[in-house]
Amino acid sequence: MQGIRRRMIRATLLGALTMGSALAQSPPPTPNAVKAEDRSAQSQQEQQQPVEQQDTVHPRNAKEDVEAIGNRKVGKGPNFYSLEKEIALGKQLAQEVERSSKLIDDPVVTEYVNRVGQNLVRNSDARVPFTIKVIDSDEVNAFALPGGFFYVNSGLILRAQEESELAGVMAHEISHVTARHGTKNATKGQIAQLATIPLLLLGPAGLAGYGLYEGLNVALPLTFLKFSRDAEREADFLGLQYMYKAGYDPNAYITFFERIQADEKRRPGTIPKVFSTHPPTPERIENAQKEIARILPSRTEYIVTTSEFDNVKERLRNLTLTKKANEGPNKPTLRTKTEQTDKKNPNPSGNPDDDRPTLKRRPDSQ
Repeated sequence: MQGIRRRMIRATLLGALTMGSALAQSPPPTPNAVKAEDRSAQSQQEQQQPVEQQDTVHPRNAKEDVEAIGNRKVGKGPNFYSLEKEIALGKQLAQEVERSSKLIDDPVVTEYVNRVGQNLVRNSDARVPFTIKVIDSDEVNAFALPGGFFYVNSGLILRAQEESELAGVMAHEISHVTARHGTKNATKGQIAQLATIPLLLLGPAGLAGYGLYEGLNVALPLTFLKFSRDAEREADFLGLQYMYKAGYDPNAYITFFERIQADEKRRPGTIPKVFSTHPPTPERIENAQKEIARILPSRTEYIVTTSEFDNVKERLRNLTLTKKANEGPNKPTLRTKTEQTDKKNPNPSGNPDDDRPTLKRRPDSQ
């Protein structure tokens, strides 16, 4: 396919896990320091090796069968929300997001991101249509609201090095919707009527449990944005399958978050606050590697990136630079010498009585 760069599987997997060595955990202290060092070196060496995928896998249940994607009962469990009610709730939350955020309206960027996302949706267990938009924000993040209202920050696109990395993060967020994590949380919290309550009319008492979503000046229910460790683990599990089904290298998902974590270790504070609420822990990364080897059959080649991704990323970078140049806080302004003098010394004479009111005799009217 023209414009798509493909690599043989071993070269792809080897490159995908190279960044992981910086995050290898040291073994627990042992009395024998030499053995501890050997074990640490062995751990790093193992993490640099490509994930060995089997030619044939034998899924234990439908949830592990990537060939059954789209026909599985993903998202089942206690839920007070019908799909129709979930879509209505997501639409209400999306309106609040778009009232308080600036969207990228460049047709080339938005069409490309939507196309990548819709391809993942078609290869997922989604039961609702997705609306995908790009937010003009430097935060490296993406989030999906109940009902399929999906937002990708421009900062995520600029931070990703390949299309498969962008697809991995998007697949993870799509998984939160297919597994219905948001409305399940609402159900657990006994908020069955939340969809019918206008968010902007809630008083201070009604806003209990709501918070400011980092990266956006939007008050949204944290119920729909922050998930438990089990929910994040499930989104990892499903997201890897969706990007694999769409043809992407699943190791790119691991590579992206390993690089984010490595950057945070080198320069603390670089990970956005919203990522710090549910970071991809070493345990989750290790689980993802095991799942790739266990349930995803090996392929001779994957989609790693496309020339279109590079073009869109460059276009978005130019749009960002243009915006900052036009709206930068350091833009020079002209000020007259008189204005500067007046600001420094509003009373040039130095006499405090000059500012006091004075009485004047009114001339007698004849």
